[in-house]
Amino acid sequence: FARQQVAERLRTAEESLPSGATPEMGPIATGLGEVYMWTVRLAHRPEDKHAPGAPGIQPDGSYITPEGERLTSQADQATYLRTVQDWIVTPLLKNTGGLAGIDAIGGYVKQYQVVPDVQRLAALRLSLNDLATALEENNTGVGAGVVDRNGEGLAVRSDARIADASELARTVVATREGVPILLSQVATVKTGQAIRMGSASENGREVVVGTAVMRIGENSRSVASAVSDRLGEINASLPTDVIVQPVLDRTALVNSTIKTVAKNLSEGALLVVVVLFLLLGNFRAALIAALVIPVTMLLTSFGMLRGGVSANLMSLGALDFGLIVDGAVIIVENTLRRMAERQHAQGRVLDLEERLSVVAGAAREMIRPSVFGQAIIILVYI
Repeated sequence: FARQQVAERLRTAEESLPSGATPEMGPIATGLGEVYMWTVRLAHRPEDKHAPGAPGIQPDGSYITPEGERLTSQADQATYLRTVQDWIVTPLLKNTGGLAGIDAIGGYVKQYQVVPDVQRLAALRLSLNDLATALEENNTGVGAGVVDRNGEGLAVRSDARIADASELARTVVATREGVPILLSQVATVKTGQAIRMGSASENGREVVVGTAVMRIGENSRSVASAVSDRLGEINASLPTDVIVQPVLDRTALVNSTIKTVAKNLSEGALLVVVVLFLLLGNFRAALIAALVIPVTMLLTSFGMLRGGVSANLMSLGALDFGLIVDGAVIIVENTLRRMAERQHAQGRVLDLEERLSVVAGAAREMIRPSVFGQAIIILVYI
């Protein structure tokens, strides 16, 4: 609805734009937005206990719908599964936050097909337009106003939508001398399938596949988790022996990626500490230089949180601990050298005040080249 409103405003604003400027809305999703996929299939659930002849999977492999229709062929069952996907799963899932839409493939889209008897129509002086108009006018749902009762407003709705093929066949197309002409008298009404452009199968058996498409800018982990929770609730409300089975969950991939990144970061930090210890030859100096790593991670996380940047493989993979501790290593190494020279010159261990003075002087000496070095690294990343 929001995109429709924006599109209408864009058409209005286009008149005020310079010649050749054509505003267009960007896509609401990308090819990487498929965060969750599932199949709708027939499978016996332990909680769905039913006797033969009751709705559900039958011993002979057929399926009886809650409406009592027996589906014996694989095509009929695939059509029913697609109907469940389009009219139960999709509407209940659309209100999940972060979704741009729900795609479905596989099965057959159910249709009520009307095959006109042209000769019969001509005999009754009816055209195909008359037939189409009658079908349209007899398949509507409108509001009938509000009834005020004891201070409460009760909405009245007139639902004239056709429920099944038999009801469609009883549609009044026209009247002749007060006698109604039914659709079944001038056409053949049957249940069929729309022409499809693709199919989906699993282990050689046709299934219906649904895909949740995430909006641009949303967190794939959060959206996939919300879809998974919602599908769990929907599963409980599906017809007997109809289940929704997840086949692709982006949450598992994201969790695995984050775990891999955390492992690599931990190993990298440990390796930096070991190398610093080996090069500096002083455990405390190496530890001081290594403290830059958690401080940097804390500041980075804060900046990512404030900037709305998610923790993913690209953002965390840009961290280079070798570059992070570069400035700290320079200052610590210079401080150790200055302290060693001072102690050697005085021939004794320096007291606290002298050590602090040496540390401050060594830091002032190296802070300018260290800052310039870090600034160059930042500019390279930008």
